[in-house]
Amino acid sequence: MIRRSFLLLAGSALMLSACGFQLRGEQNYAFKRLAVVGASAPVSARLTRMIEGGSDSVVVDSAANADAVLRVNESRSFSTLTLNSLGVVEEYQVNYSLNYTLTAPDGSPLIQSSSIALNRAMTYSDQYSTAKVSESDLLFADMQNDAVDQLTRRLAVLKTLHPTPAQVVPGVAPRAPLPPPPL
Repeated sequence: MIRRSFLLLAGSALMLSACGFQLRGEQNYAFKRLAVVGASAPVSARLTRMIEGGSDSVVVDSAANADAVLRVNESRSFSTLTLNSLGVVEEYQVNYSLNYTLTAPDGSPLIQSSSIALNRAMTYSDQYSTAKVSESDLLFADMQNDAVDQLTRRLAVLKTLHPTPAQVVPGVAPRAPLPPPPL
């Protein structure tokens, strides 16, 4: 029995390593102190937890004490996806957008103005309107968490706090063409 358990454990470890699975590990951000400006409380709390929990960097309250300043703006909206034959909405698209820019304390850009845009489809019925409001709140919270996770990965792209114009991280916008690769 012990031998079977060991073989199962060894086989599982081999399968996970073969598929490219790797624990996230610790991030090495270019900044050690980050100020977050304009973020809502849930975004700020999750961002603080992700940065402080996964690196040796800390989030500070004042931009004067920071190595970098992250300016965040978020928006939420609904749009109609489908209508029935009577013109009543059957499905909504729930949209969430997180716009951000990372600057040095003197205002020079480190990461150009960028956007993370997410959306989810949600069925709708007037009969369950209260439940659908709760569902949309859950969808917004999920998209907010996903956007913060993407943001922390994008912050890790920055390699230096004093980039040359060629090293400044370009902005990323939904459905925009990617910049050409460096030569």
